[in-house]
Amino acid sequence: MTGNEIRQQYIDYFTNTRGHTPVASSSLLPADDPTLLFTNAGMNQFKPLFLGTETRDYTRAVNSQKCIRAGGKHNDLEDVGRDCYHHTFFEMLGNWSFGDYFKADAIAWAWDLLTGVWGLDPARIHATYFEGDASDGLEPDTESRNLWKQYLPEDHIHTGNKKDNFWEMGETGPCGPCTEIHYDATPLGDGGPLVNQDDALVIEIWNLVFIQFNRLSDHSLEPLPAQHVDTGMGLERVVKVIQGKKSNYATDLFVPLLEKVETMTPHRYGPSAGEGEDRFDTMDETEVGDVAMRVIADHVRTATFAITDGILPSNDGRGSVLRSIIRRAAGFGREHLKIKGPFLYQFVDVVVSMFDDAFPELTGRADYVRGVILDEEDSFGKTLDRGLQLLSREISLLRGTGQETISGEVCFELHATYGFPFTLTKLMAEKAGLAVDESRFQAEMDAHRKASQGGGSKFKSEAIVGLPATDDSPKYLSHTEVIEATVLGWVADGKFVDQGELSAGDECAVVLDRTNFYGEQGGQLGDRGEIMDRSGVFDVVDTKVAGQCVLHVGKIRSGVLAVGDTVRCMLCPSRMDTMRNHSATHLLNFALREVLDDEVHQQGSEVSSERLRFDFTHPKAVTAEQLAKVEAITNAMILSHEPIEAQLVPLAEAQQIPGVRAMFGEKYPDPVRVITMGDTGHAAVEFCGGTHLKNTGLIGLLKIVGEESVAKGVRRISAITGPAALQWVADADAVLKNISTTLKTSTDGIVERVTAMQAEIKKLKKRPAVASGGSAASAEVSELATGFGKVLVAKGAVCDAGAMRTFCDQERQKGAAAVFIGATDGEKVMLVAMVDDAVAKSGVLKAGDWVKAIAPIVGGGGGGKPTMAQAGGKIPAKLDD
Repeated sequence: MTGNEIRQQYIDYFTNTRGHTPVASSSLLPADDPTLLFTNAGMNQFKPLFLGTETRDYTRAVNSQKCIRAGGKHNDLEDVGRDCYHHTFFEMLGNWSFGDYFKADAIAWAWDLLTGVWGLDPARIHATYFEGDASDGLEPDTESRNLWKQYLPEDHIHTGNKKDNFWEMGETGPCGPCTEIHYDATPLGDGGPLVNQDDALVIEIWNLVFIQFNRLSDHSLEPLPAQHVDTGMGLERVVKVIQGKKSNYATDLFVPLLEKVETMTPHRYGPSAGEGEDRFDTMDETEVGDVAMRVIADHVRTATFAITDGILPSNDGRGSVLRSIIRRAAGFGREHLKIKGPFLYQFVDVVVSMFDDAFPELTGRADYVRGVILDEEDSFGKTLDRGLQLLSREISLLRGTGQETISGEVCFELHATYGFPFTLTKLMAEKAGLAVDESRFQAEMDAHRKASQGGGSKFKSEAIVGLPATDDSPKYLSHTEVIEATVLGWVADGKFVDQGELSAGDECAVVLDRTNFYGEQGGQLGDRGEIMDRSGVFDVVDTKVAGQCVLHVGKIRSGVLAVGDTVRCMLCPSRMDTMRNHSATHLLNFALREVLDDEVHQQGSEVSSERLRFDFTHPKAVTAEQLAKVEAITNAMILSHEPIEAQLVPLAEAQQIPGVRAMFGEKYPDPVRVITMGDTGHAAVEFCGGTHLKNTGLIGLLKIVGEESVAKGVRRISAITGPAALQWVADADAVLKNISTTLKTSTDGIVERVTAMQAEIKKLKKRPAVASGGSAASAEVSELATGFGKVLVAKGAVCDAGAMRTFCDQERQKGAAAVFIGATDGEKVMLVAMVDDAVAKSGVLKAGDWVKAIAPIVGGGGGGKPTMAQAGGKIPAKLDD
């Protein structure tokens, strides 16, 4: 059977034989779950069901879930390529019970599928069960042990510790004991002692998790409202077993990718480099060329699926992990397979052809994915060679001093500054017979992550169980309407409190039975306002959603608030401005597709009372002319006072509405709320649960104030509406009038006057006195002899960057290794540095670093290339310093 057939047979078994509902794989970009970098398990999309904060029309489900484990709690990146069974991207076959069947059925059906349907040898199957843990007050899972005795001899049933047999999705959230199924592929079938010993011949193929608890932020456990089953079977591993292979990479899920690599390099996979498929079925983990091929085959799958789902390479968060994965593959290919130039993008079509039947979204995004990977490879190529040079120099220095370990600081600098993957540094060090200080590198990385992450919300509620549902239907009422509600309790210190009272100064998140406050969702920020009764006032500074509960975050301003109080909920008037910006975002999305093309896809948005931000896919900057057209179309729809209509439509029916837009990868309810603005045939139609105006005319005016890149192939437009846009226009008009007065011309003549001034300045710069390099520096020249040659530091007589650069060039031609010149005209300071090519390449001194270090002395900043850089300053008195 092929891998595709095995996947489908699993889904058919649980659908047709065991009454499960097939559910599509969720996006690799986690929906509404800030605790995850990537979707890392099949259960991620079902987390609200386990917590009891959501219900669906089924209690049993089955699917094959796309997963990435390359960051956070579950991180297999370092193992990928070094062995034959770990992957960053993999498929998780899973069947779930939400308060329905439990341990007995889960174990019985797993045994039936493995031995009865797939025909695996029962004598080669082993199972583990949780041995208990005193620190958590957990007893051994003897129930699972006794159930396995019906199918396995006792010497095939093993205990497992908390690490192996207590499954947790993350630092917080649903968890519980699990029983793992292992397959013994040793020649004699005597691999029992190798269970849970990380041996490639005896590996776990299926994990049956019995979710009974919720891990809180204080690390304690509390029972869940109901018991659930969450099973996960790695497709890649079970395909290897069924196809009778020794390595995952010998299955049809990887061989086409390895064959593609072989078209780019003289290296042939497998130590024998023999003919036929058998050469792929090797478990040798020492041949560096084979390691590189496995890294590439794994990582191109990860990159293709991740980018398809809207995850893009960047410098932080999940984007930085994806960037590391792409660069790790590129680095292995260039260093160990001698592949020249960008090459990973060529694998996208291979991945698509292998998986598009199961994941049709791949086909429609293939061109886009290729472009993103190619851009990332081009960018990395510019820094990789420099990183290789620095690492080679470091290795040479260590050999010269007799040291045997590359410091963690050097490893971190290579990673952070040059994007050089740590695994590549480690592999090159091993080839040179050196070690790396991995613990120090990890400490540097942890410090960097903490500095990047900053603070978080004090009232995170992902792990809080038992929050009551809030009726938030009044959130669509006018911002001027006040409603009454009852205080049910509040969230404080990670727990829900349903008795007592709050007093002045207390901070928490109040829970009501109903609310007109909008909880942050879908890019629209949470409402602000007041909750008050006769005895107290609670200031709401933010509103968040936790499952079906709405949290009003803030603190008591005065008096007290008690559970059971009847309160009045009053929204801040700024809600009207938020609605303006949200409705304008829909019009902006529509206008962008009109001006650019229909391939513009929303990548995210943020709507507040102050402004709106809209992220979308586009390969290059939007021109000024295009932005002007987008703005004109949007404002034309505003001026036409188009009605804004909202209606609930069954999801399947809504997806067929002509021109409807939905954010790729977003999870929408059924039925879904559809917002329509404009006439039929020329209307902005989107799925949206946010608050909107009654007609477009209430927006008033939209003004685009920014357009920028936020990632490869993703642009961001910032805009303002209503009073803020009118104020912007008034401010701009005042600036124009001031400029026209200064230039002694009309506002219409400003461009012509500035153009004439620029021409005049250009003529002045060409005057011989300034162009002469000989007059650029005064006699104040200091000279220092070094091993590289002379280093000159000069005080300039002419504060002109062109003349100062000429002076540097002349001194370089005379043999100077480095020149630094500074000058002032009494108001500003100019600094120019020149460093000879040989000195810059040595890494001892770079011009850009030089001016960056010096410029702050004169109150300025700047930078440039390693060989030539300049900076400005505004404290002339500090020039001598």
